[in-house]
Amino acid sequence: MKITLETRFNGSLGPVTLREAVEQLRERDLACTVASDAVERKVTIFSDCVERGFTPLRSEIMAAYYVAERDATTEAFDRGLITRGELETRQAALARRFLT
Repeated sequence: MKITLETRFNGSLGPVTLREAVEQLRERDLACTVASDAVERKVTIFSDCVERGFTPLRSEIMAAYYVAERDATTEAFDRGLITRGELETRQAALARRFLT
């Protein structure tokens, strides 16, 4: 079975498609615990991975890895551990890896 955004699964409130689950995440204000732009990027990566045929679990892992790697690189730059050039190079490599 190919996993798509139309695949149905049982959510906490009953049956839902992956597309509906993604939309619910986008609609909720999660800013109290996570910045909304971080949630949006993670949802985008998750959706892209599912559309490519990865399982929801693998998609979640890949999205979490992307966000963690991006945040770690930004923090390293903010602390002066890497240069702006290194930051841009790492961000470009990460984007190529997950967003293309």
